[in-house]
Amino acid sequence: MSTVRQRLRAARNIRALVDQDALVADLKAIYDAHRDRSGDRHMAVVARLKTALAEGRKTARQWLNEDGAGTLCAERLSRLMDAVITALFAHVTTDLYPRANPSSGERICVIAVGGYGRGTMAPGSDVDLLFLLPYKQTAWGESVVEAMLYVLWDMGLKVGHSRRSVDECIRLSRADMTIRTAVLESRFIAGDEELFDEKVRRFDAEVVEGTAAEFATAKLQERDERLGKAGSSRYLVEPNVKEGKGALRDLNTLFWIGKYVYRVRDVSDLVEAGLFSAAELRLFLKCEDFLWAVRCHLHFITGRAEDRLSFELQREIAVALGYTEHPGLRDVERFMKHYFLVAKDVGDLTAIVCHALEARHQKKRPSLDRFLTRFRKSNRRTAPENGAFVIDADRLNVHDDQVFARDPVNLIRFFRIADAHELAAHPAAARLITKSLKLIDGRLRDDPEANQLFLEILTSRRSPETILRRMNETGVLGKFIPDFGRIVAMMQFNMYHHYTVDEHLLRAIGVLAEIDAGRAGDQHPVANELMPTIRDRVVLYVALFLHDIAKGRPEDHSVMGARIARRLCPRLGLTPAQTDAVAWLIKQHLTMSIVAQSRDLSDRRTIEDFAKIVQSPERLKMLLILTISDIKAVGPGVWNGWKGQLLRTLYWETELFLTGGHSAGDRRSRVEGAKAELRQKLGDWSAEAFEAYAQRQYPPYWLKTEPERAARHARFIAAADEAGQKLATDISTDAFRGVTEVTVLAPDHPRLLAVIAGACVAAGANIVDAHIATTTDGFALDTIFVTRAFPQDDDEMRRARRIAENVEQALRGEIRLTEVVANQRSKASAKSKTRAFEIEPEVTITNAWSDKHTVLEVVGLDRLGLLYDLTTAISRLNLNIASAHVATFGERAVDVFYVTDLTGAKVTNASRQTAIRNRLKTVFAAEERPRTPARQAG
Repeated sequence: MSTVRQRLRAARNIRALVDQDALVADLKAIYDAHRDRSGDRHMAVVARLKTALAEGRKTARQWLNEDGAGTLCAERLSRLMDAVITALFAHVTTDLYPRANPSSGERICVIAVGGYGRGTMAPGSDVDLLFLLPYKQTAWGESVVEAMLYVLWDMGLKVGHSRRSVDECIRLSRADMTIRTAVLESRFIAGDEELFDEKVRRFDAEVVEGTAAEFATAKLQERDERLGKAGSSRYLVEPNVKEGKGALRDLNTLFWIGKYVYRVRDVSDLVEAGLFSAAELRLFLKCEDFLWAVRCHLHFITGRAEDRLSFELQREIAVALGYTEHPGLRDVERFMKHYFLVAKDVGDLTAIVCHALEARHQKKRPSLDRFLTRFRKSNRRTAPENGAFVIDADRLNVHDDQVFARDPVNLIRFFRIADAHELAAHPAAARLITKSLKLIDGRLRDDPEANQLFLEILTSRRSPETILRRMNETGVLGKFIPDFGRIVAMMQFNMYHHYTVDEHLLRAIGVLAEIDAGRAGDQHPVANELMPTIRDRVVLYVALFLHDIAKGRPEDHSVMGARIARRLCPRLGLTPAQTDAVAWLIKQHLTMSIVAQSRDLSDRRTIEDFAKIVQSPERLKMLLILTISDIKAVGPGVWNGWKGQLLRTLYWETELFLTGGHSAGDRRSRVEGAKAELRQKLGDWSAEAFEAYAQRQYPPYWLKTEPERAARHARFIAAADEAGQKLATDISTDAFRGVTEVTVLAPDHPRLLAVIAGACVAAGANIVDAHIATTTDGFALDTIFVTRAFPQDDDEMRRARRIAENVEQALRGEIRLTEVVANQRSKASAKSKTRAFEIEPEVTITNAWSDKHTVLEVVGLDRLGLLYDLTTAISRLNLNIASAHVATFGERAVDVFYVTDLTGAKVTNASRQTAIRNRLKTVFAAEERPRTPARQAG
């Protein structure tokens, strides 16, 4: 980086991407050749400049691939644009509109402003220009501006432009902070340089002077608003390299503030001004260079101004930047970890600037304010519990800069006191902590007091997520718990996880603390009720904090995480029994989610198998709460009421089994109990009518259908019978669980579920589960649960009716499903994020998961209509589907089907199982995804 920056500092040595003098000469020759044909001349000028720009960008891309210098590439591209605009200006003012004896008003200056004004550009950046004119505009000036703009527009450039006098620049800069920022970044390109110098002189004297605090406040507020729109976390897995948190715009904001407040011209001058140390300046330049390299590659690869680092582009950028695969981490994951570490560094630099501005403001307070402080209590006082710290302006600060050197335990104690008294960290203390990280060594890690303090932070009843986040941002957390340090800024290259691993763990602790405080009763009623009954909440907090700590290693992260826990827990002061419980929870932290979402919870074998794993009600309670916290911390929209309902059902069924229920006799009594409960809800039915209906349902129906739904089914079927309908549909919504139910009554046949799934694809509905029941008189009663699309019930019901109509039309043969699904899939294919991923399809066939059914578990890359394709294939294999369970984890689909052959028996023949496995794998092979040209070229 230092070598790159030395070249940049000797800026005039940057290799030119185009010969400007030759370009001017070419335009002169074009003018002479087309002197009397303005239209031909214009197009020839446009073509020549477009060629120069294209060839220059091609060379810039080649040089970027060779030297990897992002800032240098951005500066080269800016110089290339300078040459184009300078040549165009010479052509317009010399050939088209020459001046023999120019008047005082026939002066013009072309100035780069905004991002272009900084002297850096990405290939697809806007060209922001200010045409500076004298106080009196002339027809000549207007003609020059229009002639230049028409050429630039016809070149296909996105030009942001304004034409103003110096007076207008000053007046508008005072009134509008956006214009003020653009003018601050202005740079002379061509024309009358005296006009430019006058603008700079007056801007400094009439706009900047005395308004530093106003400008800094406005820019920081603007940053907060921008991040509120772009996403407040810097750890979003598809970050925006220009506008996101910790991205280029943040660096721009820091330099704008530094340039405005400290009146410097170059970022290197901020060291002499006292804003940055030499090391912090190097960090600024390193971050800037990396981010510019990423942004330039993004624009080059896509051929457009693309600033979002989407999944489908991340691997190409990683390869372009030279990242390679390591054990446990793919090339793209190593690249994205570097990206997030850079984003964190930008956050640290932002904190430094904010602290410096605060200190500068305090030094400049009026003398009257200093006088008054003599008569009121000092704002700086010793912090409770420890004399090493003080409370400074309601924030925790250090007593002196040797606090941590004298006693390294203070590096942990600082955060414990901040938590106990709910104090924010003073920026000066945070900066000193970051500089003192080398004090965190093996001796401190093994210190009993330090570990006890950390455990108190982790299990705090106040806001453990907040304090742990501060520890992570300063680097203390990763140094004190080295295994956590390995997953800091680690991204998982999938669509399921929205955040980096460390961010996910911190958010999970926040969810658990919310449940622990009793604030989650409306979303997690069972967890909220169970949490106070947990015998050892320390075990739960430690397990959740460590559950993904082994991500990025070659071994299974659940197994490896349990081993790490067995090593780390004794250090933290946990007993052997606590350590065993933590290790078990980590090893099994995915089990409950997988079983709930992909197994038939009405099947006795499912509950028996899960109960054998859990073994005790206490473990079951802790695993439920940990699972909820884990899922909810994955990202927005991942948790929903439907998953909550599945987990609650699994919990209650398993709890009943562990406490002595679920015998064969108990199963019979539960069926009779369900019938009796339904009889009460159907009080207006005669005994004969109810008994006839009850005989139509097999025992499994009563075990897995809730009383409210069973009553709705009964009335629905009775209404269909009365109307003589053999095909009928019913709809209902469930806002709490976030699903809409579509129930279908139709003559049973093997392809029924496939037809319903295809109809849902045609209606744009996403199926999350399917309850399938067959009546004793040969009808199928299938309930399909689709993701809710609208918050208002009226809107959702209208959508549900359209889905139901589609289902009925498909079952009557009025819709050609194969064509409709193919058409919908082609529309969605270009927009699908799953194109960036590759998952080897897996088909597991087992008879061990159910006493009555063969279970098919199909794992592969998700796509629109996948359930339709799988169910169609299963029906063609002459298999009956007894229940289907659909789960999607980002791009990964996990669909489980409980099936029998046409005689109702399990599939036990090995060759038959092989045929089924091969056929289901071909469902994924049939959908070959086209590769993008850029990817083919790579």
